[in-house]
Amino acid sequence: MPGKSFFIDTSLCMACRGCQVACKQWNGLPAEKTVNRGTYQNPADLSFKTYKLVRFEEVVVDGKLKWLFFPDQCRHCIDAPCEMAADDPRAIYQDRATGAVIYTGNTKKLDTEDVIDSCPYNIPRAAKDGSLAKCNMCIGRVKNGLSPACVKTCPTGAMNFGSRQEMLEMAKKRLGKVKKTHRKAKLLNPDDVRVIYLVTEDPDLYHKFAVASNSAFDISRAVALKRLIRPLTRLTASM
Repeated sequence: MPGKSFFIDTSLCMACRGCQVACKQWNGLPAEKTVNRGTYQNPADLSFKTYKLVRFEEVVVDGKLKWLFFPDQCRHCIDAPCEMAADDPRAIYQDRATGAVIYTGNTKKLDTEDVIDSCPYNIPRAAKDGSLAKCNMCIGRVKNGLSPACVKTCPTGAMNFGSRQEMLEMAKKRLGKVKKTHRKAKLLNPDDVRVIYLVTEDPDLYHKFAVASNSAFDISRAVALKRLIRPLTRLTASM
């Protein structure tokens, strides 16, 4: 399968949030007003202005206190449910060379709720005018032979980017090593997405949407079915 992929090794993430800042800087995104919520994580969630967010959870695992960090972003699904839900290549399309799922200004013409609900990772966010936004894989940088801004700025090697085959091989090799000290370590949905995460604990401890609740194929099929049923529902309601 051609294209690019990320490999995000959360076991190496120290939550410096350099990736979060770099994403904002490169994409020209404004800062968001935040407050002390008793957590290292700020802002509280992804938004139309925040494509990358380092999530933070303080948990007790096997009687030990642990800090879990999760650099959340769009997964750039191989078969993207949001693209299928949009059904409009002028609004959402997949770049052939990289596999990046790209949103345009035409997303404001879409059924925002359908697109957001289709995502198994709860990623797309809407502006007041209905436009949708998320990580774009720094497509401009990548097309010019550069790494995404988040990868470029990572000081620990937690963020990696390259050909899909290279990233899959790196992920599997790293998983084998990490499993020697963290028996619960696993890769999250590596066959379905281009952003492959390695976690050392139960994915649910990191974030509710760290892993898809269903396979991308099942979700895509549900979206397609919903699109077929909707016109019939409206027709029945008008009778």
